[in-house]
This record gives sequence, structure tokens and C-alpha cells, in this order.
Amino acid sequence: MNIVKRGFIGAVYAINGSKKYEHSKRFFYNLLENDQYRFKKYVDIFMMILIFTSVFILIEEVKNRLNEDYRFFNDYIVSLVFLIEYILRLWVYDSSTSIIIAQYEKDVALSRDFRIGRAIYKVVASKFEHIRSISAIIDFLAIVPFFHELRLLRIFILFRIFKLFRYTRSIKTFGSVLLSKKFEFLTLLIFASIVVFVSSVLVYVMEANNPESPINTLFDAFYWSVVTISTVGYGDVVAVSNEGRIVAVVVIISGIAVMAFTTSLVVSAFTEKIEEIKEMKSIEDIAKLKKVYLICGYKEIGRQVALKLKKDGCSIIILDTEKMNVKEAIRDGFLAFDYDSGLLSTYENLKISIHNQVKCVLCLDDSDVENIYTTLTIRSISKEVEIISILQSKKNRKKLELAGVSKIIFSQEFIGLIAKEYIGQPVAFELIHELRSETHGIQISEILVDDVMIRFHGQIGDIESSKYKLLLLGIYKSAYQHFLFNPLDSTLLEIGDMLIVVGDYIFIEEYKKYLHTKSS
Repeated sequence: MNIVKRGFIGAVYAINGSKKYEHSKRFFYNLLENDQYRFKKYVDIFMMILIFTSVFILIEEVKNRLNEDYRFFNDYIVSLVFLIEYILRLWVYDSSTSIIIAQYEKDVALSRDFRIGRAIYKVVASKFEHIRSISAIIDFLAIVPFFHELRLLRIFILFRIFKLFRYTRSIKTFGSVLLSKKFEFLTLLIFASIVVFVSSVLVYVMEANNPESPINTLFDAFYWSVVTISTVGYGDVVAVSNEGRIVAVVVIISGIAVMAFTTSLVVSAFTEKIEEIKEMKSIEDIAKLKKVYLICGYKEIGRQVALKLKKDGCSIIILDTEKMNVKEAIRDGFLAFDYDSGLLSTYENLKISIHNQVKCVLCLDDSDVENIYTTLTIRSISKEVEIISILQSKKNRKKLELAGVSKIIFSQEFIGLIAKEYIGQPVAFELIHELRSETHGIQISEILVDDVMIRFHGQIGDIESSKYKLLLLGIYKSAYQHFLFNPLDSTLLEIGDMLIVVGDYIFIEEYKKYLHTKSS
């Protein structure tokens, strides 16, 4: 390899590995293409203002002589901004350096001579895919008034209106929905074109020699046919002969059929895409959330936990692979998705930032294997986020611990402890039954012992839960990571301890207020 090729490849590798270059390209990509980027909406608004200003100047210029500064702004400033945007979009469309490096490494692997021309051709071919796209063509036509010496080119200012499709998300969504039926729309267009063509020729043949008919040219016939098939019927050009009226009847019936078919296509397109549109909207809503609880599995336990967190005002995202569970979660008012929580692609597709957005991950699936896979996937993304998992089988405890679960909850152990503690006490079991069935507003609640509570209530005997008709199940001593059932009145309260009480929701809320006030 000669010195020119070595220098060229060296420069390409240097650019491709440059952090500054990569950061700059990512910044402009987010600014132009990433709808989730917080600054993109400001760029979109600015560009839309330029578009409307440009078209307004063109309209005013028709009958009024405007200041040359307005024309300069419209022809040069606005066009220059659009030109810069066009070049930036062309730049971020793909990675030219990666294409060249891929070609170089392919040539080396095949033991053939690397040719710069061939690599550059691959880059140009890739860029041309963007250049020939409809959106890029509209972008280019919006720049044309920059060469305003030919006044005819100024009419291309109107193409700037079509650029609004880029900056208005709802219009883009509408366009993508209609695009899903492009074959059907193309078939409909061909049918309508054939009807227009045939009816134009027929009515021209039948009306052109009639001195009373306003249809004297083929263009008149074409205009009449388009107006008639669209069912608009201006009435300025009409067929006067009986033969022409027969043609008009056929065209009107065809027009009704075309309109009906078009409407049904639009409706069916949106019906088929409505779930996808809702999911896209939900994914956009995820980006706005902070400190969310990610619940993986929306069966009975997952549902109860989610409803409790919702009542406490927490933000929640549900993941479940069963569509029925997802639909139930949506009916309950949650952001829910039919995704596998054990796949890394799930968090990439949903754009969930485990580091910045997720406060806690709750693995509540009925299968320990699923919970283990979810934990491993989450831990591959973040080592710090808290993961709480339910345990179904004792033999899988060690596996969950090795996977990286922060806390493990084995419901059977908890129920066993309660049974041991309250055996022979039917009222306590009735209370537990009421709690599980969620009747009469009975619920279990955790009350964190903080420094304010310590100042007013130093011991268990001071908190007087019975006055509020609450059952104190016990206290979790965070310093020892141990739960005490029926603690003694002399048990000291420490910051970080957790009181577990059962009772009516209203009494619990009043009790929390009492705990943070001075004892009477």
C-alpha cells in the first residue's frame, strides 16, 4: 500500500475514533432526527416560523412592493439556514468513515488491493439513498430560491410548506399510517386515472362539436371529468347533450365509489395502526417520567403492588409478555407494554434509562427463572439500581442472589411467620383476609421512622397505635435487618426503622400525622 492510501486510511481511522467528532455528530443527529431530544422541539419551532415567514413574504410580494431587506432575508438568510440543515442531514444520515473502514477491512480480509475510489463510491451511493428520498427532495427544492436570479425559481418557496411534515410529529404519524396502505391507494389512483381519462375523451367526442356546450377543448373535458369524479360539481363546465349526461352519471357513480373506498382505506389504516400509535405515544410519555418503579410481571402480586404504589403517587411502568395482563394494566391506568423484561432490546426500544429514570425494579413474575433473567439483564445495564424480587421456590434463592437481586421476598416464609405468631387468633386471620381481599378499605402500610418521629416518640409504647384502631404487626429494625413481631413497649425506635401497621386507610393517614406531632 502506497503512502497516499496509508495516509488516507490513517486519517479515516483517526476521525472515526475521535470522541469530539462522535459527540458533534451525535449532537446534530439528536437535534435534527431524535424526537426524544429535549432541544429538538425548539429547532422544529424555529424552522416552522421561518417557513411561515417565508411564505408570508412571498404572498405579500404579489401585490405590494416590499423592502429589499425582506427579499434578501427570504432569498438568502432563510435559504442559507435550509442549506445548512440539508448538509447536516446529509452528514448525519450515515457514517462515511465506517463505510470506508468496512470496505478497507473487507479488502484486507480478501487479500486484495484497497482502492480509494471504490470506497468513496460506496459512500456516495449511501448518501444518494438519502438524496433521492422524498423528504430530501423537498428540502432541496426549498433551497432553490437561493438562486433567485431566475424569478421563476422563487415559486419553489412554496415547497417550504411541505417541510412542515418534518417538524410536525402528528403529520408524520398520519403520513406513516397512510403509507402502510400505499398499494391500495396506488390501485385506487390507477382506477380513478383510467375513469378520468376515458370520461374526458368520451365527453370531448360528444360535446366538442355542440355549439351550446362549454366543453370545447380536451383540457375542458379533463377539467370537467376531475370536478365530476371528485363529486365537487362546480357547475361552471357541464355536459349539455344526452350522451354527455350519461357519461356524467357514470363518472359521478364512479366518484362516489372512489370516495367511499378512500374513506374505508383511511379508516382501516388507522384501525390497524391504532395500537402501534398508542404504544408510540406511551413510549414518548416514558421520557417525561422521573423516579419510576419498573414492575416486571402483572399477575396478582404485581397488580396489588402497582395499585398500592399508584395510590402513593408513584410513577409506574409495567412489563409483561402476556397481552391480557398488559391490557388489564392499561385499564388500571398504568403505562404497560407487551415486552420481555429479560431482553436488553426491550429497554432500548422503550428508551428507558435505568440509570437516570428507574428508582427500583420489582421482579414479580410467577417464574423464578424469568425473574433471574430480568435481574441479569438489568444488572448488565446498571450495577446500582435497586432490584426487589419475589421468590417462588426456596432452591432458587441462591441463584437470585448471584444474579444481583438487592432484596428477596419469599411470601411463604412471611405467611408462615404470621401463622406462627397469630395461631389461635381468629380475629387476626380475619384481618389478614380483609387485607388480601381489599374490602372495607383495609390495607397494610409501612411507616418509616424518621428524626421528627424520634423526637416525639422514643419507644414502641409511645406510639399508641390502638387509639387509631390499627394493628401493629411489628417493626423492621433496619440496623439489624431483622423483623420483630409484637415488639415490647420498651423497644427503642431508631431512624430508618419501619413500622408495619394494618387498618383502615383513613385511620392510617391520621396516625401518620399523629406520629409527627408531640404526644399529648
